[in-house]
Amino acid sequence: MKVSDILRVKGNTLYTVNPDEPLASAINIMSERDIGSLVVMELGDLVGMLTFREVIQTIVKNGGGVGATLVRSAMDDHPLTCTSETELDEVRRMMLDRHARYMPVMDSKMLMGVISFYDVAKAVVDSQNFENKMLKAYIRDWPEGAEEPS
Repeated sequence: MKVSDILRVKGNTLYTVNPDEPLASAINIMSERDIGSLVVMELGDLVGMLTFREVIQTIVKNGGGVGATLVRSAMDDHPLTCTSETELDEVRRMMLDRHARYMPVMDSKMLMGVISFYDVAKAVVDSQNFENKMLKAYIRDWPEGAEEPS
């Protein structure tokens, strides 16, 4: 299974923010849309990722508020990325290694979407459920008197 399979099911709604916007505005967008991340874009290029992790770290660093902090000061400016052709097993490994919950999907310099750890886990569970159904159907239809494979 590839990342493109997840994006096909998930859809292509993207939420982005400019690095020079106030962090408070970005937090409002995340809250209103009930999303855990925003892709930070500048002049059409991916320049960072803002997740609830960076927001919380900034709030703690600022003594409980965000004040006049800009997105640029809070964002992860080296986000982990993948392509739509990346295999799901590789994405799982990458996300686990970096403790990443969100990953922008890039094809060249074009942002194709964002996948979350939840999206990856759901795809794996759905795939396993389908495989289980197929195996159960196969076993149920086993012809009588036929030898079982060893």
